[in-house]
Amino acid sequence: MALDNTHFGYEKINEAIGSSPKKIFFAGVGGVSMSSLAKVCVLRGHDVTGYDRNESDLTKKIAEEGVKVVHESLPEYADEADIVVYTVAMSADDPVIKRAGELGKPLISRADFLGYVMRDYPVRVGVSGMHGKSTTTAITASVFEAAGREPTVFGGARMKKTGECNIIGGGECFVFEACEYMGSFLDFYPTLPVVLNIDMDHPDYFKSMDMIIDHFAAFMKKSDLAVVNGDDIEVAEAVKRSGVRAITFGRSSTNDYSIRNAKIMPGSSSFDITYRGEFLTHADMNVPGDHVAFDALAAAAAAHTSGVSPEAIGRGLSSYAGIMRRMEFVGKTPSGADVYDDYAHHPTELNATLKTAGRMGYDKLFVVFQPHTFSRTKELFDEFAYVLAGSLAEKTILAPIYPAREANDYGVTSAGLAAAVKNRGADAVSAESLEDAACMILKSAGPGDCVLVAGAGDIDRLPRMLTETK
Repeated sequence: MALDNTHFGYEKINEAIGSSPKKIFFAGVGGVSMSSLAKVCVLRGHDVTGYDRNESDLTKKIAEEGVKVVHESLPEYADEADIVVYTVAMSADDPVIKRAGELGKPLISRADFLGYVMRDYPVRVGVSGMHGKSTTTAITASVFEAAGREPTVFGGARMKKTGECNIIGGGECFVFEACEYMGSFLDFYPTLPVVLNIDMDHPDYFKSMDMIIDHFAAFMKKSDLAVVNGDDIEVAEAVKRSGVRAITFGRSSTNDYSIRNAKIMPGSSSFDITYRGEFLTHADMNVPGDHVAFDALAAAAAAHTSGVSPEAIGRGLSSYAGIMRRMEFVGKTPSGADVYDDYAHHPTELNATLKTAGRMGYDKLFVVFQPHTFSRTKELFDEFAYVLAGSLAEKTILAPIYPAREANDYGVTSAGLAAAVKNRGADAVSAESLEDAACMILKSAGPGDCVLVAGAGDIDRLPRMLTETK
């Protein structure tokens, strides 16, 4: 049985922690956010123990930084702890979780505890939206760093510059990715909420678009000012319901912040950013994609609204090195095809990534896509088929659906999606496994070709299969 988010809020958690150091146990400490929270608690003087089933480079690193890492969940850890922080991926039957509940020890979800931690920072920029959160969070961090603001950053993807998802910086600025799933972002305290877009997603939690809009409106109401996508009609409705004052960014020149003179090239982009019709700054970015330029615009708007100078914004955008698994060049196949890896797992994201790949000047484009969760694939089936069929791919290979937390109660398969793509006139097949997909690519792609691997599950193993020489 899965665990839900708690919604205790800052005051209740602060009362539980008090002013003296506590013994805090992190259940599921191997996650990127949980590991950083554990490290923050060590820096604040707490005695921290963390459990994760598997040893990893991340658990080894936090062990060196003062977290006592254990790989077996034993009830006695709950006996010793004052507080247990957990990720919702943990089971309610976990021995530590179960014992802590029996003893009446405070059990706090990761999102709730992250909200508590961020409240100590005067400036808190929370990046929300169905698509582009990780990229925009990382770009915003780069801009704040260029301004000398030493941000603490909680992101969702590893930044190429540091190799980390998160940065423990100074005590003034907190830049964070605000995930909407399970209502997690309702436990956060942004001084400046940023809303990139609103789309239908996570159908296992969100039952309607109306429910999604209400969640984003509640997130924006955490502050009296929000920076939002002014071209998104669902975002506009959320702003209306929230009642907050909105500063807008978007492709239309009617927005407060917009882009002009854009040049989107195969591996880079350059553009000017305007503020209320006047030139603000110029950016030369060494990452490809029109969608990346849009995320950079959102980051610039958030930073400028937070008092960062135009000069620092330009430097921060130009020095941004990208994040991993976002059109990341991985290497070449033995026959010489270039392999790129991307996290896209929603039709909107996939469409943007496919368009970027199609503009990169390769002879042929081969796509391997792994749908993520049965519920999302079922709910957005037609959209996936439409996007995949409309790409410039020579061939699309559908890897088996990654189930994540779900059982296939939806009657949907990758073979069915491949058939739907083929019915729309494109060449598409399904693979029995990632190994099967790798064999198909290695037989087909050659010099001058591009192989795009996309998805949010274990398909990140495939690029290594394609590029490692035996």
